[in-house]
Amino acid sequence: MTKKRTIAAIGYAILAAVFYALNMPLSKLLLGYVAPTFMASFLYLGAGFGIMAVSLLSREKQKENRLTKQDLPYTIGMIVLDIVAPILLMLGLTSTSSAGASLLNNFEIVVTSMIALVIFKEAISFWLWCGILFITVASILLSVEDMSSLAFSGGSSLVLGATACWGMENNCTRQISNKSTYKIVMLKGIFSGVGAFVVASMMREPFPQMQYVGYAMLLGFVAYGLSIFFYIRAQKILGAAKTSAYYAVAPFIGALLSYILIREPLVRHYGIALFVMVAGSVIVVVDTLLVRHCHAHSHTITHTHNGSTHTHSIIHVHSHHHVLEKDGHTHIHLPAVYHGHT
Repeated sequence: MTKKRTIAAIGYAILAAVFYALNMPLSKLLLGYVAPTFMASFLYLGAGFGIMAVSLLSREKQKENRLTKQDLPYTIGMIVLDIVAPILLMLGLTSTSSAGASLLNNFEIVVTSMIALVIFKEAISFWLWCGILFITVASILLSVEDMSSLAFSGGSSLVLGATACWGMENNCTRQISNKSTYKIVMLKGIFSGVGAFVVASMMREPFPQMQYVGYAMLLGFVAYGLSIFFYIRAQKILGAAKTSAYYAVAPFIGALLSYILIREPLVRHYGIALFVMVAGSVIVVVDTLLVRHCHAHSHTITHTHNGSTHTHSIIHVHSHHHVLEKDGHTHIHLPAVYHGHT
């Protein structure tokens, strides 16, 4: 993996965050006209059909791997979690501020990283943990005004439930992120959107006016479709944990947009938290670009001395390129990137 690809992946992750940041304030406005579960449905349907339209204009999809039967468990898990998460988020938004919901979304980073480490054995370096810690502290600063704020409301609990679902979903998506990005986003959008639509119908939510359906789907295409598309592109190179760390800028942008668009006040500690968040992001950037993966290697040396053959084993730890002689390639390992050798 070249540094140029790594920098591009960082750009994808930040773009994904910028697009998703539009979700909270604009969804909050639309929830005055669209019921929460239908809102979740139209957001994902807009994402699925929007990316489908983009894929028809792109030749790139022909070059990517197709999903196989082995990918089915992760695909199903991804879709089910994407049905539950936005419903919880929209329900939470009805009883909490969009800025608060944006800030609470950063707990998704912790969930994503813990699942990536414990279940999927993704490599997470010491410095990446430091960056995640800074980002989490920044989220807490933004979420807590005083000690009474430590008692989470029902709306906050629903938002946290959504972030937990998305943390698990991020890792499911990571397992298939080397496949067609277009197909993954279309599957996410269309099937999750249809699932939420069925739930909304069963709950007998009122169907909104068509103009608001169009607004919700347009928002879904940008805030979910394009955001997921670039997020998956970043995951292919950076891994689940590191991509989620870059994605952490979304709540800051979301809180700022909530202030600009719907005049929700910024919390008192916004400036301090922003500084802490920037520090954490710098640590993650440095870790991504500079840290190399080290290996312990055993080399056996055989030679003849005074008529007898001697064998020596030398074990040392070093960082280097791998060169595979037959049908192989040369690359540098970066933390949190899945790879294997035969």
